[in-house]
Amino acid sequence: MPTTRETILAALHTRLSALPATALRGEVLPERVPAAGLLILRDGDPGEPEVTLSPLRYHYQHRAEIEAVVQGVNRDTTFDTLCASIGATLAADRTLGGLCDWVGAEAPQPVDLPVEGAASLKAAVIPVVLHYSTADPLG
Repeated sequence: MPTTRETILAALHTRLSALPATALRGEVLPERVPAAGLLILRDGDPGEPEVTLSPLRYHYQHRAEIEAVVQGVNRDTTFDTLCASIGATLAADRTLGGLCDWVGAEAPQPVDLPVEGAASLKAAVIPVVLHYSTADPLG
């Protein structure tokens, strides 16, 4: 049986997979970036939980990361569209079907990455904060 953390991350990846961009989880950047863009979900850091007693609960603000990468002549427009679609997907269901208390993204800080012999990449890391509680930090 998967842990609460894994269930939430898998649900987030499923939501990202519904977007036109290719969505991967925990993979390395491939040699080719699809025309619609590429998203790589990183599990991130659950951080130090707040703990309540009676009943014992661990309350996390887990910081996962989405690496968004686009390439091509219209990379600025493609990147903007990709970021907006991520935001719309998260806003459509802030609890990931009741798995989280709240899901919120932070603003990306885009950078242009030169690629020798090809069009440069536009990329950013988009932090996503997953608020959830569990009865066991390992469960």
